[in-house]
Amino acid sequence: MNLFRNAKFFTTVNHLQDLPDTGAEIAFVGRSNAGKSSAINTLCDHVRLAYVSKTPGRTQHINFFELQNGCFMADLPGYGYAQVPEAVRRHWEGLLGDYLQTRRQLAGLVMIMDCRHPLKPLDIKMLDFFALTGRPVHILLSKADKLSKNDQIKTLSSVKKALKPFSERQAVSVQLFSSLKKQGIEEVNTTVAQWLSHTGKHMGDGKAETGE
Repeated sequence: MNLFRNAKFFTTVNHLQDLPDTGAEIAFVGRSNAGKSSAINTLCDHVRLAYVSKTPGRTQHINFFELQNGCFMADLPGYGYAQVPEAVRRHWEGLLGDYLQTRRQLAGLVMIMDCRHPLKPLDIKMLDFFALTGRPVHILLSKADKLSKNDQIKTLSSVKKALKPFSERQAVSVQLFSSLKKQGIEEVNTTVAQWLSHTGKHMGDGKAETGE
């Protein structure tokens, strides 16, 4: 079963205090222009569920979608794009960071990386930052169709090797993915379904932890 198919837009949030009262959720994150929106649309079998912009850094909010099993998916702002106003960048980085550190419902993080440019410094920073939560990360090496089969295998092996230090702190997995070729959909489904089944549909009182 495709966990993501028939996902429905739920709400958009621009401030931490406005986060919805949901059950378990998974989040998608990635550097600007890494192919995150395309990956979400492909997984959900929907052309424009997540907006694909020609301008990197456009998404500045957290967009929530309800999955068919009653759990939720959060589309987080892209990181690493400098050509936006400084105040806007600080706001969405703060929103992104606070969400990842304090969201009790978050079962795991799906990170999107362009397979031609994986594990850039900001990706490493994100992995280090999220490792503090102890929650699992699954990496999609997107745009795999841009590489030959041989280069895909080499890239996947190289990234797996580079991720070994992170695996000592948390569960980290990685796969190849192509929105164009619809490659890797089943693997994402299997991984996320396992997270959600272990977490349970409902977690605590559904409120975000703020540390206050």
